[in-house]
Amino acid sequence: MFTSVVPGRSGVQRARLRTLLEREQALFLSRNPGSAGAYAHADSLFGRVPMTWMNKTSAHFPIYLDTARGAHVTDIDGHEYVDFSLGDTGSMAGHSPSPVVEAVRRRVEDLGGLAVMLPTEQADVAGAHLASRFGLPRWSFSLTATDANRWAIRLARAVTGRQKILFNSYCYHGSVDESLIVTSPDGEGAPRPGNVGAPVPVTETSRVAEFNDLDGLERELAHGDVAAVLMEPALTNIGIVLPEPGYLDGVRELTRRFGALFILDETHTFCAGPGGATRAWNLDPDMITIGKAIGGGIPAGAYGLSVELADRLLNREDLDLVDMGGVGGTLAGNALSIAAVCATLGEVLTDRAFDHMHALAERFETGVAEVIARHRLPWSVTRLGARVEYRFADPAPRTGTEAAAVHDQELDDYLHTYLANRGILMTPFHNMALMSPATTREDVDLHTRLFAEAVADLVTSGPVPSAP
Repeated sequence: MFTSVVPGRSGVQRARLRTLLEREQALFLSRNPGSAGAYAHADSLFGRVPMTWMNKTSAHFPIYLDTARGAHVTDIDGHEYVDFSLGDTGSMAGHSPSPVVEAVRRRVEDLGGLAVMLPTEQADVAGAHLASRFGLPRWSFSLTATDANRWAIRLARAVTGRQKILFNSYCYHGSVDESLIVTSPDGEGAPRPGNVGAPVPVTETSRVAEFNDLDGLERELAHGDVAAVLMEPALTNIGIVLPEPGYLDGVRELTRRFGALFILDETHTFCAGPGGATRAWNLDPDMITIGKAIGGGIPAGAYGLSVELADRLLNREDLDLVDMGGVGGTLAGNALSIAAVCATLGEVLTDRAFDHMHALAERFETGVAEVIARHRLPWSVTRLGARVEYRFADPAPRTGTEAAAVHDQELDDYLHTYLANRGILMTPFHNMALMSPATTREDVDLHTRLFAEAVADLVTSGPVPSAP
């Protein structure tokens, strides 16, 4: 772990918090013998899980999945949960939505061809869906947003002749090596703590500026070596950090002035609306990258380009865009992923679905805010479209570094474990809740009630009550 507990910053009594956390972790262990046993016996797996990030759990071992439908999942011990994690956006459409299931079934059973190095006509339909939503007319597909970001970076370097990419401190763009850079106390770039096996020092490939800091951005762009600014329209993976008025317009103006491309990663901010933050906030990027949610649970990613940028790249005879140029993957744009994208964007994550999701997120936000106000806690709650996050700071952080500084692992673990023990799953990395088309008012109200009870146990004086 490279996040730290900040004693006292969250306005809670630490000894009581630790006692409550121990109570909840003991209850979690007693409730989940099947998951505990599966984890203990997974000797063939590195870290005992399919991917080591699955060890990010508040109670020493993960819950093991049995079934998932809509906004609910069931574990192998038979417990049902309202899922507000939704695969950390990968299942924003809900688990196994019927149109996606049918599109996948038809591709697998009726049509076949899951790994064939041939395009399908449906791919142009998928590209047209993305173009109409996000405003950029040319699209290419990947399997993940990480790959979309990697390939966008390569294209930006190729077209500008510059080597460095500028990121926001504590941003998230998957496992892109260049993005693992933060601002140090003296304002310079530094490796993000915990990075595994960096190929070169990150300051050789990247520059960094704080989110919402146009002066810092201008200072870094003035070096003249930045090919692109790659950023989220709002930070999401360090807790939601929203842009201040005029900030994103300022980024666009500065990138143009200094000859850098403006690339928006909409993978998480797709929750802002049918066309992500790009449409919702009338943004004008040169490229967009996206992944996760567009496939309805099937691996899919994509990047979009302006006509001018696409033409500049395609007219470069020195760039190998069809073989060994480093942009592409054998399974990218496969027929199964494309079918899932078409179904998800065409039939599931519709304008009407987003209206429903946003209304529920507003209800979730209001319920959390009322609990925080009732107990006069120095916490805050932030909403970005269908995504809501509560933070242990008030006012909410305005930069990634500020957001990292107020992280409280013990308090995170307590709330996550308390909620999981009573049928609510939150995103394991932070206190994020995401709404899907299948989420209901009853699901939201259950979280509000349980969150209120968890907080009451935390702030009430007297003996710690026994677990139910």
